[in-house]
Amino acid sequence: MNRNELRTALADIEATSDLLEKAMKLAGVVTSLFREAGWSLVVVGGSAVEFYTEGSYMSGDIDFCRNNLKPIPLRKLQDLMACLNGKGGPRSWLVAGLYVDLLGMLENEATTPCRNVVTPYGTISIVPAELALVERVLLAYYPQADADARNTAKKMLAACLVGQTEVDWNEVERLAALKDFDIVAELVELKQEVADELKRKRA
Repeated sequence: MNRNELRTALADIEATSDLLEKAMKLAGVVTSLFREAGWSLVVVGGSAVEFYTEGSYMSGDIDFCRNNLKPIPLRKLQDLMACLNGKGGPRSWLVAGLYVDLLGMLENEATTPCRNVVTPYGTISIVPAELALVERVLLAYYPQADADARNTAKKMLAACLVGQTEVDWNEVERLAALKDFDIVAELVELKQEVADELKRKRA
């Protein structure tokens, strides 16, 4: 993207009042800018949940990890974010009213692919929904039960159960059983709780 295209995109993002649409547009701009510079970024964490639930959960920032081994030199990071009028660093910047966080290299235990979503300013890649879901269930229970994290996990589960977000449930169960997570029982419990709540709403 050239300077004029970036200027136009940023003005559009700043003028966008819908927070989900704003985040999607900004994710597209950031992804495109870094891709042109030689780095592939993936949306992770709460931002991935935000996009998968179509705004039912809002994270308030956009989290990225890089998907290639080559690190991004700090000076290069600052130069790229300066193209977006980003304020801050070295890992978190304020851009067009939203925080953009660069968190390091992607850790992805899922065998399912990242999901690609087309935005007005480029295609973004989102960590597999199966991994995003299992991570949220883990946070709901460990290191201790957390009501906010549980609510977030339930929103992600609801999006998956109603088909809003497509998931491979066999892969979800495989990930939950991994030593890194070990939350099969918790997943079953929370999934049933959400299924029951959805059934009551439909009754």
